[in-house]
Amino acid sequence: MVRAHQYDGLVGIAGCDKSLPGSMMAMARLNIPSVFVYGGTIMPGMYEGKQVTIQDVYEAVGAYDAGQLTLEALKNLENVACPNAGSCGGMYTANTMASISEAIGLALPGSASPPAEDPRREKFVYQSGKAVMNLLENGIRPKDILTYEAFENAITIANAIGGSTNAVLHLLALSREIGVNLTLEDFEKVRKRTPHIADMRPGGFYVMLDLDKIGGIPLVMKNLQKKNLLNENTLTVTGKTLKQNLDSMQLSFGENQKVLKSIETPIHDVGTLTILRGTLAPEGAVVKVAGMHTTEFKGKARVFDREEDAFDAISKREIKENDVVVIRYEGPKGGPGMREMLGVTAALVGQKLGEKVALVTDGRFSGATRGLMIGHVSPEAAVGGTIALVNDGDEIRINIEKNSIDLMVPETDLVERRKRWSPRKPNYEKGALAKFASLVTSASEGAITKPKW
Repeated sequence: MVRAHQYDGLVGIAGCDKSLPGSMMAMARLNIPSVFVYGGTIMPGMYEGKQVTIQDVYEAVGAYDAGQLTLEALKNLENVACPNAGSCGGMYTANTMASISEAIGLALPGSASPPAEDPRREKFVYQSGKAVMNLLENGIRPKDILTYEAFENAITIANAIGGSTNAVLHLLALSREIGVNLTLEDFEKVRKRTPHIADMRPGGFYVMLDLDKIGGIPLVMKNLQKKNLLNENTLTVTGKTLKQNLDSMQLSFGENQKVLKSIETPIHDVGTLTILRGTLAPEGAVVKVAGMHTTEFKGKARVFDREEDAFDAISKREIKENDVVVIRYEGPKGGPGMREMLGVTAALVGQKLGEKVALVTDGRFSGATRGLMIGHVSPEAAVGGTIALVNDGDEIRINIEKNSIDLMVPETDLVERRKRWSPRKPNYEKGALAKFASLVTSASEGAITKPKW
C-alpha cells in the first residue's frame, strides 16, 4: 500500500504479537521516515483478589485436566481474565516487542507501557504524527536508526525484562530487512553481560500496567545506564540520541516498588534468553530462563509429530516426570509457519510438570510460556535436522549453564537412522502456505522467506 501510493512517511500502528515486528519490518524494507506506535496492553483481570491474565486461563486448563480445578472455577477465571481491550498483559510477545520498539529507537520514549484504554495513547499517536514530519524534514530514515548498536540495545532490553523467546526470531528477521548481520551468537554475547531486573510475568509476578506505573521502559533503560549497558549514541525517531531522550525524562527509582530490581541487586546476574547448541540443535535453540530453577535435565524422549498429539497425551496424563516431550515438524517449513504453542506448555505447567519434564520443539512458543520449554530447534525436522531422528526412549540431556542440548545416541546409530529417514509429504502442496514452505529459512536465521534466484 505504501509503495503503491508513494507515501513519503509512515506511522505504523500495531496491536498484538506478530503485527508489531511485521510493522517494523515494513518500515525497514521501505526505508522511508517512519514511527512505530503500539496499541497498548490490556488491563489485568481480578480473580480471588489477585491479578490474572490469559496465562492463568491456559494454565488453569492443565489444572482442570489434572483434577486440581473445577469446571466452575475454570469458567469463572475465564470470564474475568481479559476485562477490556489491549494485548495480553504480561511481558509476553506483544509487550516485549513494544519494549523493544523503544529501545531500538523506532517508537517514542515511554510509549510502550501505557494500557490500550489509557488517554495517553491518543497523545502518543498525535506526537508520533509530529515526529514523522520531523523525520521527513530532516531526512532521517530507518536505516539511520536500525544500526547494529540499536539491535544490541533491543537484545539488552529483552533480557533485562524477561521477554518472550519470539523476540529472537523477530529481531533476526528485522535485522535482515535492514541489512544488519545479527546472529544467535550476538544474543548470547549480550545476554551474558545483561542482568535480569524486571520481575514480569510469565516467569515473574507483575504485568505491564505495574511497570507503567513506576516509569515504564525508560526507567528500565535508566537503570541499565548505570553500568553502561546501552549504546547511548544510537539515533531515535525523536531525531535525538537514546541518551538525550533519557536525560530529558525525570524518573526516579522508587525504593518501595517491587517491579524493577536495582542493577546492583538483580533477579539474575545474566539475561533470560539463552541460546543452546549441541547434537540435537547444531544451529541453535532458544530457552527463556526467567522464573526457572532447573538448569540441568536428563530424560527419555516422548516423540510427537504434531502439537495436537502431544496435547492429547498431556490431557490424558500420559506424560510423566522426567519425560522429554519432543514435538517436531512444527518448524518454519514443517508447519508450515511455525505456529506458537501455548496450550501444550500451559497444560504441563497446570499439571505441576513445568520443570519436572522438558519440552523440546522445532516450533515456537507463546510469550506466555514458562518452564523448561526449548524451542526453535534448528535445523528443523522437515529438512532432516537431528530432531527428525529422535526415537521414543532416547536420552536427551540439557544443561542451560553450559548452553548445551544433546541427543545421547551414538553417531553410528544416527547415521543409520538418517539413511532410513525421508522427508515427509508437505502439509500443503498448493497456495500461499506451500509457497511459504518452499522459500522460508531456518529459525536460526529468523524464519524469513528468501527467493531462490
